Amino acid sequence: MNARPQIVGHRGACGHAPENTLASIARAAELGADWVEFDCMLTGDGVPVLFHDDKLKRTTGHAGVVGETAYETVSTLDAGGWFSPAFVGEPVPSLEAALGLLGRIGLGATPEIKPCQGTERETGEAVANTVARYWPAPLPPPILSSFSLTALTAARAAAPGIARALICRRLPDDWRRIVFEVGAQGIHCRESDLDPGQVDAVKSAGLALWVFTVNQGSRALELLGWGVDAVITDYPDRIAAALGPRKV
Repeated sequence: MNARPQIVGHRGACGHAPENTLASIARAAELGADWVEFDCMLTGDGVPVLFHDDKLKRTTGHAGVVGETAYETVSTLDAGGWFSPAFVGEPVPSLEAALGLLGRIGLGATPEIKPCQGTERETGEAVANTVARYWPAPLPPPILSSFSLTALTAARAAAPGIARALICRRLPDDWRRIVFEVGAQGIHCRESDLDPGQVDAVKSAGLALWVFTVNQGSRALELLGWGVDAVITDYPDRIAAALGPRKV
């Protein structure tokens, strides 16, 4: 288990398996990921589940909104058949179930707090509380991440001992102020909008810097050469092949 990841599977290993499912998380581990990233939303009755969109339609074919649908219904939906017949019947997992799997396969994670509109505080609290309660002790400490400053602030209040990272597409000019306000220890930024000078500035501030979404090995090597700590990828196998054998 790598406590300082370089390869982070995006929504599990979503280039190879349906995103935000237990199958995708397990596949990431098989393909060389050190950690995984996955999205966490609340169902209508407040259960944190792994899901990306506000609406259920794209990956389950079910009409409705995650935040308005009870967990009893969400948990029975097929979240795998859209990707491939091999994954028909793969369910929408609860965050608790995902954490249990991480413990069994020895994989670290950065759960992304992905609130439906208007539930930023509630989602931040629920995800932080669930991770604090169910995080497998043998794993390295998790990192909660989010685009939402409100969600990160709520997560900090609920579980101040869990590290946090600000997600941004383009590094904002006032990133130092924002990071200080939410008490983040890192930044996760879109790789296409970064340059070496920005990497140096973030690292010099004592922050971890992860980049997304990197699907080419040559680009991963370039970014890691700039000093980024980890790349988030749909294809962990491609990045693992580019990095070559890892030091134990």
